Amino acid sequence: MFLIAEEAAAQPGMEGYLVTYGPLVLMFVVLYFLLIRPQQKRQKTRNSMLGNLKKGDKIVTIGGLHGTILEINDETVILRVNDVTKLTFDRSAINSVTASATTAEEKK
Repeated sequence: MFLIAEEAAAQPGMEGYLVTYGPLVLMFVVLYFLLIRPQQKRQKTRNSMLGNLKKGDKIVTIGGLHGTILEINDETVILRVNDVTKLTFDRSAINSVTASATTAEEKK
């Protein structure tokens, strides 16, 4: 093993570059598959969830508030929390959809 490393260090060819830069490339590939790629997938699913919101969806905000969407536009959402209370939130404050409008209509 030691003899192979000496030969690779003595030869300035492709093997020298592989020994020098190989671990860096390997670390980048591992970081990509463990950190970057999963984050991109989560961001893509969140963006599609926010894009598919519609009136009547039951949602949960980042703060944990449960409500039903009364009105929605590009940046804000008006939620009905109970029979009287209506609150306005940014669209980005929505954490998850608990029931879509079509699912709620089918249950009735």
